[in-house]
Amino acid sequence: MNRKYLSILVLVLVAVVALAGCSSGNGSEEPAEDGDRVFTLDELAEYDGLDGQEAYVAVDGVVYDVSGSDMWDAGGHNGFQAGQDLSEEIKEVSPHGVSVLERMPVVGTLEE
Repeated sequence: MNRKYLSILVLVLVAVVALAGCSSGNGSEEPAEDGDRVFTLDELAEYDGLDGQEAYVAVDGVVYDVSGSDMWDAGGHNGFQAGQDLSEEIKEVSPHGVSVLERMPVVGTLEE
């Protein structure tokens, strides 16, 4: 009889674990697909390329990952630091404009 109760208990535990993994109301957020994440300015600021962080910049509402670019050493490029909306700077000061950024991976959009 103990074996029967043990088998039932194991089945119930397996069912609870399976259901907990399927629940969307547990407060944790599923990771966004590449390019689907929406960043606030505060969240974007965390990606400044310093202290081993990834380097992201926003231009015209699109957030680009510039971490892999040799031109963004430690998140900095020509006096500008990643982790910001650099729309005006890239479009008005940069000699290449947005054209170089368009080759970088898009990781999301900037919240309006």
